[in-house]
Amino acid sequence: MSDTPQSPCVSICALDQNDVCEGCYRTGDEIVDWFTADDTRKQEILEASAQRRKEAGFSLF
Repeated sequence: MSDTPQSPCVSICALDQNDVCEGCYRTGDEIVDWFTADDTRKQEILEASAQRRKEAGFSLF
C-alpha cells in the first residue's frame, strides 16, 4: 500500500464564494497544487481541508 495521500475529491466540484470546494473543502489553489505537490504538501492540504470541513459542521467520522 502506498504512503502517498489520496485525493479527497468526492466528485462534487463546486467552489463557494470563498473559493472552497463544497465537496472536498480544498481551496481552488489547493486543488490545482495537488497535481504537483509532494506528499508533505498533500498532507498539509488534507489537514487544512479537514479543518474547514469540521468548521463547517461536517465530519467524515
